[in-house]
Amino acid sequence: MGNLQTRIQKIEEDIREVCKRTGRNSSEITVVAVTKQVTATHASKVLEANIVNLGENRAEELLNKQQKIQTKAVWHFIGNVQSRKVKDIVDTTDYLHSVDKLSIAKEIQKRASRTLECFIQVNVSGEETKSGVTPNELQNFVNELGAFDKIRVVGLMTMAPFTEDSDLIRSVFRSLRELRDKIAAQQLPHAPCNGLSMGMSNDYIIAIEEGATHVRIGTALVGAESEEDA
Repeated sequence: MGNLQTRIQKIEEDIREVCKRTGRNSSEITVVAVTKQVTATHASKVLEANIVNLGENRAEELLNKQQKIQTKAVWHFIGNVQSRKVKDIVDTTDYLHSVDKLSIAKEIQKRASRTLECFIQVNVSGEETKSGVTPNELQNFVNELGAFDKIRVVGLMTMAPFTEDSDLIRSVFRSLRELRDKIAAQQLPHAPCNGLSMGMSNDYIIAIEEGATHVRIGTALVGAESEEDA
């Protein structure tokens, strides 16, 4: 897959090309480097390459990397967070991408010392293996979150099915964008909901075409621990 700088250049070129094609500005896209499968040393190399947004999906690994990495980073928690783990990460995480239960919201409210930027996870595809509120539950959940001043709903998040059917992937991303637009149009003080966290290594181009503002890229950017990052 080449070295780290080569992978980053390819992703940046992809983003510029798709933004040019769709009339978007590449500055609208935040690349979150998913470092969950590599060490803190490897993750530090990503920061040194000026990718400042790092994503982790386990509380223990997030805290471990934060202790070991001295370079300033913007931390994204992208996995399902258990209620009992909220207290561990709530004040060290900049963005939480997986709010989908009132129990999580209550823990954030109870434990946070500041307002946390949150994405609501929506299970657009309806797959039983995926977490998230259903599209039909979303509006009520957004309304309920208005009671928690430690939560700011900055957008919606979803995961597309792992498939080569690009039309199916596109339909999931498009549906999330339409849901986002409905929430954003309400101009709720607690839920500006301008962001769309969607797209990973295999489908981030489609995600950007459909309006993604945050793409979560692991292997295609970070690579594997054994690769030489010259």
